[in-house]
Amino acid sequence: MKKEDKIAVVNALKEKISESNFFYLADSSELNVQQVNAFRGLCFEKGIEMKVVKNTLIKKAMEALSEDGRYDELYGTLKGPTSVMFTDTANLPAKVIEEFRKSHDKPLLKAAYIDSSVYIGDEVLKDLAALKSKEELIGEIVSLLQSPAKNVISALKSSGSTIAGLVKTLQERGE
Repeated sequence: MKKEDKIAVVNALKEKISESNFFYLADSSELNVQQVNAFRGLCFEKGIEMKVVKNTLIKKAMEALSEDGRYDELYGTLKGPTSVMFTDTANLPAKVIEEFRKSHDKPLLKAAYIDSSVYIGDEVLKDLAALKSKEELIGEIVSLLQSPAKNVISALKSSGSTIAGLVKTLQERGE
């Protein structure tokens, strides 16, 4: 790879990393070409951008963006072939890796960067997959907020019909 090409790759990675709050580093080294393409296709279907990039280029891109050392913990995971997965949903790559591993041994999760938190190692994959997405959390909050209002409305309706029944009964007695 020529120096100009490396610079272009580093710049593209810097742009993707700076735009993304969530990215995963995975090891798909033992997958054959057909399996890698199947995994890449699964990622594409789910809206995840996957790239296989040299570790030195990933590290240079992170170093250029990390004046505060926020990516320092990730540098130790940059050994062997690395796939970078960019997404807009924090738990989606973990779910895709779990789904793909039902029929394959790889990819293994090396690390994940989620909203300035770093998760390292394949053992955190289940925890990351269990994270709720922003949309799921909003849905839960809305349903929790609606629940008391529905209970109050239900109580008012049932009490209203009870009061109306009492008034009607009293009215009929008076006649």
